[in-house]
Parts: sequence; structure tokens; C-alpha cells
Amino acid sequence: MAPIDPVQSLDNLKLERDAIVLYDALATIEKEPGRAQAFRTIAANERRHAEIWATKLRDLGADVPPPGPPRVRIRAIIALARVFGTSAVSDLVQALEGDEEDAYQGQLSPEVAAIAADEREHAEIWKRLDGKSPTTAALDDATLRAAHAGRTAGSIGRDERWHRTGQSGTLRAVIFGVSDGLVSNTSLVMGVAGAASGDSRFILLAGIAGLLAGAFSMAAGEYISMQSQRELYERQIALERAELEAMPDEEQAELAAIYRSKGFSPAEADAIAERLFSDPEHALDTLIREELGLDPDELGSPWGAAGGSFLAFAVGAVIPVVPFLILAGQAAIFVSLGLSLVAMFAVGVGVSLLTGRGAIFSGLRQVGIGAAAAGVTFVVGRIIGVSVS
Repeated sequence: MAPIDPVQSLDNLKLERDAIVLYDALATIEKEPGRAQAFRTIAANERRHAEIWATKLRDLGADVPPPGPPRVRIRAIIALARVFGTSAVSDLVQALEGDEEDAYQGQLSPEVAAIAADEREHAEIWKRLDGKSPTTAALDDATLRAAHAGRTAGSIGRDERWHRTGQSGTLRAVIFGVSDGLVSNTSLVMGVAGAASGDSRFILLAGIAGLLAGAFSMAAGEYISMQSQRELYERQIALERAELEAMPDEEQAELAAIYRSKGFSPAEADAIAERLFSDPEHALDTLIREELGLDPDELGSPWGAAGGSFLAFAVGAVIPVVPFLILAGQAAIFVSLGLSLVAMFAVGVGVSLLTGRGAIFSGLRQVGIGAAAAGVTFVVGRIIGVSVS
């Protein structure tokens, strides 16, 4: 078994200290008691992990530095949580947990094995919190850990996998909507600029037309997608209601099996299921949340999704157009391109919050892709413009 050196232990310590800052902040921001308690539980785990690495450093004869400021990524997640709430940053935090688990995978030691298991458990807790299980708020720390240890329902999940659905994060949709609008309209503007030889009127007209056409197209596509998804969810809920009415005993047994898979004893699971099934509507609500993984109160709004997509695309698409409202000729083209590249870098940094890659790398990658698209369309536009002339 390869020993862990001081440098690796210090890196691990910094990871855990960042997680402490994050979860302490989330626990303070969160107003719902059950979720806040879950964050405090995870923060306590991260403190224990940090102490493991601090002790390891001392044993290796190395100094343990005082806690420093957290990474930019951590500060960004906390800032977003303060504005939009902890649910909005779920995808970002789960990606962070995955990064920590990946960082530990190549390290072989009993400490690392235990910590990696905790990180996997933290990801499971997030998944359960996103599912808004009605049992979450009532669990104490010890039960919370046991209840989240086995999220899947075993044979129930295999037998009824047609129920399973996926949900995407709002923040992800916003970032990629802005990116789409920015890259596509910058390319369009540069292509027309190449063909129109700097005639700002044509470029402005093309930019506004591209903004509106792209935004309405995105909105229409998102509306159809969200409406279809909502209809699918409603059908699944209707099927679950029909199953509950046709075979309540089997459904009660399924719910008890779900709670057993979470770590409850058979007697506890049976008692919970029996109590829930004393009220058919309550039983249906619980089955929808636990078995289908859906929140019946949050199936998604087609109009909200369409409006959000329209605005996200428009925000990105308007950036390369604005300079042509103020300037003219070559100056407007250069300012438009420069402003668009700066915005692309900012979008890349936003993408790094989701992917876990470095902010500089993601920003430069976004700039490279956008610049290549704009360059190609400019050259094509220039060729077409010359041939038409």
C-alpha cells in the first residue's frame, strides 16, 4: 500500500476545508429545517475528514496551515445559493462531491476508503433532498445516514423501471442557453459583417433578426419538450393512482420495501407504510415521491421553461448586437467581436461550475470555440459578399 505524502495530505485537507465552508454556508442559507440539518450533518463529516488529514500531516512532521479562503468555485456556489436558494445549486454541489470522490480514488489507505464512502453518501443525500422525501425532515443525524445509504429500491426499481424519469438543472439550462445565443448570433453577425463590408445597417438588422428567430425557436422547442415531459409525468402519476386503487396491498408492500432498502428494520418499514396508507391521498403522494422520484407539485411549467429559454438565448444573442446600436463601420465590428469574446470567457467560467474543470481552461475553451465559429462565418460571408458583388 503506497503511503500518502505530505503534499497529497495537504491537498486533501484543502478539499475538506472548502467543503466545510460550503456546507456551513448552505446550512445557514437554507430555511427548511430538514434540509438545513442534512447540511449540518455533512459539514460535521467534512470536519472529521479535515481532522484526519491534519493529523496525518502532523504525523508526517509537516506543518498544518491555518484555513485559507475557499476556491473561487466554492464562493461562486455560495453566492448563487444566497440569491437562488440551495435547491438551485444542487447540480453544482453534486458535481463537487463527485470531484472529491474522484480525487480520492487513486489514493489507497483505510482513511481514504472511509472518506470516499462518506462522499458517496453525501451525493446520495443530495439526491434524496432533491426528491423532497416527506420523511427527510423528521430524521435525526444517525437515521439520516442510514436512511440515505440505499436510495434504489432493488427489485421494485427493476420491475417498474418504466416509471423512471430524468430532470435537468435550471442553472445548467440558463448557462447553456446564454452560450447558445452568444455563439450563434456572434457567428451570424460576423458572417454578415464579412459579406456586407462593414455596412452597420445590414449587420444590425441581421443581428436583431437572428436574436428574435433564435429566441423564439428556443422557446418553442423548450415549450414542446417541457409539455411532453409534463404529460409523461402526469400519465405516470395516473398509472400509480390506478395501481393504488386496484391493488393497495401490493403498493403498500412496495413502499415498505423501499423503506427497508433505506435502512429501516422490517417492523419500522411496515409501520411507516401502514400509517401512510391510512390516508389514500397521502399514500399516493408518498408513492409518487418515493417510487417515481417526482414531486407532484413541481412537474415543470412549459410556459416558464419557454420564457426562460427565450430570455437566456436573448441575453447571449444581444451582446454582439449592442455595439452596432452605438457605433458604425469597422469600430462596431471590432467592439462587437471583443465584447462577445469577453462574454464567451465569462460563460466558460460559468460552465466550469457545472463541469468541475478549471475556470481558465473552460473560459479559454469557450472563447476558442466561439472565435472559430465567428472566424469561419466571417470568411464565408466575405467570400459570398465578394462573389455577389
